[in-house]
Amino acid sequence: MANNKTGFTSSFGVVMAAAGSAVGLGNIWRFPYICGQYGGAACLFVYLLFVFLIGMVLLMTEFVIGRRSGFAAEKAFPALYPKRPSWKIVGLFGMFTCFLILSIYLVISGWTVGYFWDSVTGKLASIEDGAFDEYFVQFSTSVWKPVVFLVIFLVLTLIVVLGGVQKGIEQVSKLLMPFLLVLVIVLCVRALTLPGASKGIEYLFNPDFSKLTWEGILAILGQALFSLSVGMGAMIVYGSYIPRDNNILKNAAWITVCDVLIAVLAGVAIFPAVFAAGQSPAGGPSLVYEVLPIVFNSMGTIGIVFAAVFFLLLSLAALTSAISLLETLTAWLHDRGMKRSVAAVLISAIELVLAVVVAYAYKREGFDGGILSGFTPGGRDLFDWVDKLTGSYLPPIGALFTVIFFGWVMKKEDIYDELSNHGVLKISWFKVFYHFLVRFVAPVALLISLVAGIFAK
Repeated sequence: MANNKTGFTSSFGVVMAAAGSAVGLGNIWRFPYICGQYGGAACLFVYLLFVFLIGMVLLMTEFVIGRRSGFAAEKAFPALYPKRPSWKIVGLFGMFTCFLILSIYLVISGWTVGYFWDSVTGKLASIEDGAFDEYFVQFSTSVWKPVVFLVIFLVLTLIVVLGGVQKGIEQVSKLLMPFLLVLVIVLCVRALTLPGASKGIEYLFNPDFSKLTWEGILAILGQALFSLSVGMGAMIVYGSYIPRDNNILKNAAWITVCDVLIAVLAGVAIFPAVFAAGQSPAGGPSLVYEVLPIVFNSMGTIGIVFAAVFFLLLSLAALTSAISLLETLTAWLHDRGMKRSVAAVLISAIELVLAVVVAYAYKREGFDGGILSGFTPGGRDLFDWVDKLTGSYLPPIGALFTVIFFGWVMKKEDIYDELSNHGVLKISWFKVFYHFLVRFVAPVALLISLVAGIFAK
């Protein structure tokens, strides 16, 4: 099928843009605290298995679906199998997942931009160590602060998407991704030179399988999928922008390596610093916003600089991922005939409303929450519901149906033709990839993890 869209200009542009989508809050905010909760290297070991045996496979499937069809998710599935147009439901499910993920992404990114501002102005350095939990709650449940900063973040994201695929997304990704790598390496070097840093390295690379529960395995799987941006239609859209002469396997491999590298480096930057400051590595979601500021304050004056560098890193990583989420939803409406700029603005307006609702629903146990935190269906506030759904359930479900379509519905000849660039590339690995990993390993692993996560206590 012909792809008439304006696409990326080079393999480097593809890798940087898709890696930008993959490398985000999932790597720097979520991965370290999941490692802290589920056994350090035990979590890392399972994560690597999921990323390379399932995540990378799913990344390739979404790239093939996108490039072969030339469409976003809703139209991509029926375009490749017109006998059953009902497969578009899988694409719509991905759009729903994307909507929810972007809403909570905007909230957390707003927190991060706010902390970056407070670190630059020196406000974080003026807070006593024992007061960071109260400060974070006051900040995150404020009537205006989370909204102002998430609006700033959303506007930046919208500007890039309005710039287009090549001049907006690709150019910004080429600039930001190398800069992100430099920032995280700087933080690693500083963390490793702190007294007692070796305990953090030991914690990260020595496994404790006693903490690896079924709930943890599901969280790790969700993290692997969330981190690579699969199961939500984003990589189908980016796949539709990949040039015809690009090697999909090489692109997927480089993107996966970049994703894992940043996640591991984030752990190396965070855990040694946490142990050096005598803090707990199992701080959960509060690790970044309540524990790390204590670590930075313990460094003295230079800690102000490193706090600013860290929250700048986190903000930029969030931006590259948010760009892909907004682009996915924009491309979806564009495929339906809406002007691209109108689609981007409309999606942004809807996401703003949804994100404000999610922000106002946030609540921490033992503290007063936001103005909507009293609404707790099923014993959870809306923030917790969105976090749980997008972190553990919706991406794996979307990925499961996508890989079933790819392995059991889509024509094998079309898949081979796309992966081999119409016979130009030799792909001796195709049988293992298609007959083993795609058709059996990936769907079975996804199904088992989902069932176990649902029924595990």
